[in-house]
Amino acid sequence: MQALFPTCRLRRGTAAPFEFAAAEQDLQDIAYTRTNGEAGTVKQMIDDSYTDSFLVVKSGAIVTEQYFNNMTADSHHLMNSMTKSFVGMLAGIAVERGQLNPEALITEYLPGLDNSAWEGATVRHLLDMTAGAYYHEDYADPEADFWKEAATVGWRPALVNENTPESLYDYARSLQGKDQENGSMFHYRTVTTNVIGMILEKTMGGRLGDLLTDEIWSKLSPRNDANVVVDKLGALYVGAGMSACTRDLANFGMMMIDEGRLNGQQIVPAGWIQDSIAGDETSGQCYEDSEYAAFGFSHYRNQVWIKDSARQVMLALGIHGQIIYMDKLNDIVMVKLSTQPESVDMEMFMDAFAAMDAIAAKLAA
Repeated sequence: MQALFPTCRLRRGTAAPFEFAAAEQDLQDIAYTRTNGEAGTVKQMIDDSYTDSFLVVKSGAIVTEQYFNNMTADSHHLMNSMTKSFVGMLAGIAVERGQLNPEALITEYLPGLDNSAWEGATVRHLLDMTAGAYYHEDYADPEADFWKEAATVGWRPALVNENTPESLYDYARSLQGKDQENGSMFHYRTVTTNVIGMILEKTMGGRLGDLLTDEIWSKLSPRNDANVVVDKLGALYVGAGMSACTRDLANFGMMMIDEGRLNGQQIVPAGWIQDSIAGDETSGQCYEDSEYAAFGFSHYRNQVWIKDSARQVMLALGIHGQIIYMDKLNDIVMVKLSTQPESVDMEMFMDAFAAMDAIAAKLAA
């Protein structure tokens, strides 16, 4: 990404990198039932799903670490929508400090977004992807709204024309109308995360890159910097544009499953993590009514997928096979970075989730 597009660097800071212990185990032959009903193994899942890296950490110790396709522990990989979960956690910091009210209308923070797409939408609607703005995210459609927005950061040059907005903010302002009532249903819209980023700049009083660096990235004790693609004005494309290294993403996962702490430092408020896992009285139904109900998750909250609220398993997900699997009860984090040909290959995602569940069960036994 840094070679191809303008990016903002999230610097790792001066703290020593997190030191993982070692507890190596061979997980290759762990069995699980594949989506098609056949028996599969972890090795088959890794081999069949265009895996670039696969890391399993239990209680701060690396159980397995594998790299493919010239990846190494210090190789950056595009995260796609896993980026969103970092923004959701930064929002939690702002809420705890009283800088952000989740129930406030977004126009209280961004009065320029007074177009019909955002009318009546609150910050909570953005965080939980229940805002009604007309915006379609069919990745298979080369002219979907998702790709038109991505064109503002150079990802779809073929879609750039004289009408293309100059910035992510201008793109959000250009949207018109709704395809659902605010708060009525979970509907995945990358634009909502970019708007959250704009709001956080206003409420926290700083550039988003600095906020993500100072409040989250540098506090994770990472080995490497991260980077985020930016638009022409330098605004971060936090809906999908972050790149980072595998072990550093495991640090984020470990922070998430330890009530927002890592290395004894409180990074994200514990209550925000708990709120994400529990959801509210509408979270489950909003998810069940969505096109993503086929995944069988509990809900989506604060820019995090809650795979199983009772088991306290969270996910950060990105298209083309990016996964951070976070099992809070069993203190297990798994990171899988991939280059799958299809944006959303449901069978590959479902098989990966099933294999990770099997690994977690084995390590927890």
